Amino acid sequence: MKDILGELEARRAVARAGGGERRVAAQHARGKLTARERIELLLDEGSFEEFDMFVRHRSTDFGMAADRPAGDGVVTGWGTINGRQVYVFSQDFTVFGGSLSETHAQKICKIMDMAVQNGAPVVGMNDSGGARIQEGVASLAGYAEVFQRNILASGVVPQISLIMGPCAGGAVYSPAITDFILMVKDTSYMFVTGPDVVKTVTNEVVTAEELGGAATHTRRSSVADAAFENDVEAIAEARRLFDFLPLSNRAGVPERPFFDDPARVDPALDSLVPDNPNQPYDMKELIARIADEGDFMEMQEAFAANIVTGFIRIEGRTVGVVANQPMVLAGCLDIDASRKGARFVRFCDAFEIPILTLVDVPGFLPGTAQEHGGVIKHGAKLLFAYGEATVPKVTVITRKAYGGAYDVMASKHLRGDVNYAWPTAEIAVMGAKGAVEILHRAELGDAARIAGRVRDYEERFANPFVAAERGFIDEVILPHSTRRRVARAFAGLRGKKLANPWKKHDNIPL
Repeated sequence: MKDILGELEARRAVARAGGGERRVAAQHARGKLTARERIELLLDEGSFEEFDMFVRHRSTDFGMAADRPAGDGVVTGWGTINGRQVYVFSQDFTVFGGSLSETHAQKICKIMDMAVQNGAPVVGMNDSGGARIQEGVASLAGYAEVFQRNILASGVVPQISLIMGPCAGGAVYSPAITDFILMVKDTSYMFVTGPDVVKTVTNEVVTAEELGGAATHTRRSSVADAAFENDVEAIAEARRLFDFLPLSNRAGVPERPFFDDPARVDPALDSLVPDNPNQPYDMKELIARIADEGDFMEMQEAFAANIVTGFIRIEGRTVGVVANQPMVLAGCLDIDASRKGARFVRFCDAFEIPILTLVDVPGFLPGTAQEHGGVIKHGAKLLFAYGEATVPKVTVITRKAYGGAYDVMASKHLRGDVNYAWPTAEIAVMGAKGAVEILHRAELGDAARIAGRVRDYEERFANPFVAAERGFIDEVILPHSTRRRVARAFAGLRGKKLANPWKKHDNIPL
């Protein structure tokens, strides 16, 4: 018996060693942790239950039969994050460069199937050179098997991808299907074709970082949601994100103890909106003042900053926030902001996370670039996302809500449950000056009369009371009471039941 136990421990030691000391040292020299070190940081101490430690590849071509390391380049299993179950896979760059083989893919597929079956999220840590060339089409089939499971798991359990090294070719499409992508600055990149192929085909000279680094994907492409300085910081933020998310689409939002009075009054909010309607203010200040303990986890902060998305807690329960940001493009909606907002709203709706919408929007961004880029169809994505959402929706209009953008931003007409406005709100087809220039075009030469018309329009329409008279606004609230009113609104909506007409699936304008 002792011999058998000794052999078991020896085999485990070999598997845990990955590609060996030299390759582990090389991984550390690049500023990267090993696959097992990453799992150790992500999960609660002692909670990891590993699967398939002894799996080996079955390839015999190109001399592969002589090199069959245990684990085959990926560590898989489950554990807990702050006591809540999660399934995890972590690619091991020290073994064949983390390349995906048939058996490597089977290990990932196994834990994804278990995650869906048991109702727990999946966190994947990607660090791979791509498909294992020696296995040819078998490795490509493995990727497709993983993609299929990403698709079926979408909207059933949350999926988080951490890009912690190279992720190229077909490998990028698995993270692309997942709900959130976190990258590491300087050591991770994603692209379909690498710099060498780009140079050969298009004659463009570009570095891997410029082509698919963290800065590119968080600021320009919107592929990634956030980027961090190193593996440790990325994993810590993944744990923080996980704490906001439900375990599955049937589990309900997580609750945690809170130490912030839901009825807290905040007098500073009474002076948040400037007297000058053209002067910006930071909407993130309002978000922080509504949130429990001011804790706000922003998603896609570096992309389309004219709209803010992220998670807060109110009375210890997760709430998704979508807010116009007057500090950027005056808070106008454009193509990028619409896409960003729609994706976030649909995630929240899929996982029964209530949505708080904070509105200060003068309209859609005008211009040929926007129209030619398809702002009509992209703007419709945000409209569609809000309209199909059945979760509790609370809206607060702080200042401008003009034109179609008023409708789009979780208005009462898109089944907003509770719609509040501050006394500073202006709900109208357009701004007073523009409206007067259309309504009284014949008087444009008379500056005094036009100024009077503008004042008259502002008094009659640039306020929340016309909308409130029609029931489109449920209540005009005092800014300092916003946290209390929002908390009460969500508390009153916890029993909400709403179902859309049966359909196989919708056809959102993509």
